[in-house]
Amino acid sequence: MDFGKFTFGSIEIDGEAYEHDVVIDRGRIRKRKKKVSRKFREQFGHTPLSLEEEIPWKCRRLIVGSGKYDALPVMDEVKLEARRRDVDIMILPTSAAIKELGKNPANTNAILHVTC
Repeated sequence: MDFGKFTFGSIEIDGEAYEHDVVIDRGRIRKRKKKVSRKFREQFGHTPLSLEEEIPWKCRRLIVGSGKYDALPVMDEVKLEARRRDVDIMILPTSAAIKELGKNPANTNAILHVTC
């Protein structure tokens, strides 16, 4: 995958701009469906990444881009589930997550938050 420009609210992947959070699952890109996590928003002050979402677990490594300002909360249950599944989880600001994806994309999935 070729990552282009990343700005607040937009990310470019393989020449296409996405103006929403994305999930990269075994080379396929889809929109992150975070509506199911909104019930936790009040608890975190932001809609977190929760187990309610379709997390792309079929990998050895899951990279979570936590936004331009590193503001996406990742619930502890997600981290525990990653450990249970023997999936290495990395939570980084989205710009750092993109760089990490470029280093070793094999058997790596990602969830990239494009705003805060």
